[in-house]
Amino acid sequence: MATHHANAVLPDEPEKATLEGKNKLLGFWLFLGGETVLFGSLFATFIALRDQANGGPTSQELFDMSLVAAATLLLLTSSMTAVMATLALHKKNLKQIQVWLTITVILGLGFLGLEIYEFMHYVHEGHKISTSAFGSAFYTLVGFHGGHVAFGILWIILLQVSATKKGLTVVTAPKFYLASLYWHFIDVVWVFIFTVVYLMGMIGGKVG
Repeated sequence: MATHHANAVLPDEPEKATLEGKNKLLGFWLFLGGETVLFGSLFATFIALRDQANGGPTSQELFDMSLVAAATLLLLTSSMTAVMATLALHKKNLKQIQVWLTITVILGLGFLGLEIYEFMHYVHEGHKISTSAFGSAFYTLVGFHGGHVAFGILWIILLQVSATKKGLTVVTAPKFYLASLYWHFIDVVWVFIFTVVYLMGMIGGKVG
């Protein structure tokens, strides 16, 4: 009953209904700005080192674009389900939020599973983090993003567990909203990884 009552009195856009919520949102945008700079540095490093295979396998010899495309589809679909969770938040419907975020987590786990399989395949082919500068840059960038995906999944799961006890309030609503923002951020980063690492890697080989 307490949960239903809390949901009933929630204002529109509950994630911004309090000063605390607005401050959390502002602080989170600043955090994402720092993350953008960090990823930008990793992208710059990868671009500078992507041709330094040191006699090891090159991107054209390694990359399985069908596998990468499947992983991309999973992650982009999870971004859509995160949008649906945000829409449910604005409808103040905790049950729908839980459903859409659960699907988001499942899709994220599928993405991580494909990425782990991809890494294991590359290692089997002789492409290790210590094999070359290209290997070091590749695993650092893509693996760092994978770590962010894993963190996002854990964050969403913990939020779901907490919400079953506390319900949807002006305190918990901003947390759901920020988790969705974070998930969109890592999806956008993956689009750049897909383009810069995989597509440019394959095109570069053909041009060469």
